[in-house]
Amino acid sequence: MADEMTRKGRAELLAARRESRSLYWMVGIFSFFVNMLMLTGPLYMLNVYDRVLGSRSIETLIALSVLVGFLYGCMGILDFVRGRVMARVGARFQAQLDRRVFGAVLKATTLSRAPREAATGLRDLEAVQRLITSPALMALFDLPWAPLFFFGIFIFHPLMGILALIGGTILIAVALFNQLSTRKPLERANAASFQSEQMGAQIRSESEMVHSLGMREAAFDRWQIARGESLDATIGAADAAGSFTAGTKAFRLFLQSAMLGLGAYLVLQNELTPGAMIAGSILLGRALAPIEMIVNQWAVFQKGREGWGNLAVLLGAIPPEETRTALPKPQARLVADQVTVIPPGEQQASLRMISFKVEPGQAVGVIGTSGAGKSSLARALTGLWRPAGGKIRLDGAALDQYDPDVLGQHIGYLPQRVQLFEGTIKENIARMSMTPDDAAVVVAAKKAAAHEMILQLPDGYDTRVSANGGRLSGGQIQRVGLARAMYGDPVVLVLDEPNSNLDNDGSTALNHAIRAAKKEGKIVFIMAHRPAAIQECDLLLMIENGARRAFGPKDDVLREIVKNHDQITQSKGQAGGVS
Repeated sequence: MADEMTRKGRAELLAARRESRSLYWMVGIFSFFVNMLMLTGPLYMLNVYDRVLGSRSIETLIALSVLVGFLYGCMGILDFVRGRVMARVGARFQAQLDRRVFGAVLKATTLSRAPREAATGLRDLEAVQRLITSPALMALFDLPWAPLFFFGIFIFHPLMGILALIGGTILIAVALFNQLSTRKPLERANAASFQSEQMGAQIRSESEMVHSLGMREAAFDRWQIARGESLDATIGAADAAGSFTAGTKAFRLFLQSAMLGLGAYLVLQNELTPGAMIAGSILLGRALAPIEMIVNQWAVFQKGREGWGNLAVLLGAIPPEETRTALPKPQARLVADQVTVIPPGEQQASLRMISFKVEPGQAVGVIGTSGAGKSSLARALTGLWRPAGGKIRLDGAALDQYDPDVLGQHIGYLPQRVQLFEGTIKENIARMSMTPDDAAVVVAAKKAAAHEMILQLPDGYDTRVSANGGRLSGGQIQRVGLARAMYGDPVVLVLDEPNSNLDNDGSTALNHAIRAAKKEGKIVFIMAHRPAAIQECDLLLMIENGARRAFGPKDDVLREIVKNHDQITQSKGQAGGVS
């Protein structure tokens, strides 16, 4: 099954590469002429040594030099053009797959069994793009013409041709051995580097906590351990690759000198002309150049191959989003039918067989102890986590019948931990839209009772904030997040611990926003620990160990909970008296 998915992912990559098939053919044609023009140097040396020096004709030398200058100019232009074409091939390949890979990486976070390749998906795509534009891939276009140069050497003398073939065979063997011996070190280096980068990013994102709790030294020590492992692995991979690069370069230079030495011997034996001796050495250098380039650029080649394989697994495991029929804006009617949810990366369900029905204008308080499954339900209601069993329907349509971006317009979500993005407050409320609706931004801020607070900031709605909120307090970030949830007039609001960072004024404003949403016929879900958060709720859903314990009108559920609590307390007391 895994092999079949990988095959599908590889087919998708090949389809994207085939889009540039005509450009690859163009590069191949340019490579043919570039390699033919590479014969200019050997032919020039052959004529200079065997004709010009023998005839002592300055006119012939000038004519040959002008012709050689023109041919080298043509070669330079063609080589430059094919490099530009390959740069655009790489850019096209990345542009074609950017959205697909980006979507697959995001979707992987919502799957119960996400492929590990999702963590490096975007970096893998860049690695393939760098390989396409690197000299290593260009050398592959030159490699098929190497036999032509070996054939030219054989024409000069068979012994020189045999020496060239032996040298080329040794270099190819070195390249293959390079692949086998450096693959594991490069994989370890990449994995260690990624882990170090992840730890560094996490420490930076939590810099305030690190500073405030005096964790700088401890955080640095742990990061330094990961960094040291990354450096050790990188140095090991670099040493392995560098030894092959240096060895290849030294052997190529020795081989060219050996070719000159053999040529000189054949000249002394009157079996070769001096011009052929020099031309044979130049032809050998040209024949071996692509092989040496591939060995030198092997790290880029290896990362590109690894990235290609990772992308094949990722795209195979996460198929592209199917085009869904556009549905009209739904009414605020939501039904959960036997919903079971398994969090991503886990085996055990956090919600089991949950069912309820909510009508327009109702607010539902979801209560329960920590870890009961409230946040899991919030993620399922927003479509972030797809139910492993059962269905959640909005106005009769299952949530997976909506395009994810369209569903996000109908369901506003305030997560337990509000995260802002680099940009202005207006852009954050408008959900980072490239064309934010100013009027809708202000309306959402007023509904969240954040308008006056935002106006007090130095630049109002145009105040720039960082990912951790910057100058904003936790309560202010919460209000901006609530305004973002209300942007675009969603029909359902899912608020996970919405008053966790709010003061009394903020809690009052939140309750006012909930009342206003109910009057507009919307549905509001409030996952709460504090009693103040459920003041405006009409219904209560109590979750215990992932299962529904009670659901109904708020007062009825509270009476049932209190009654059960009293019964449990009395039974414990009786048990204590018997003992």
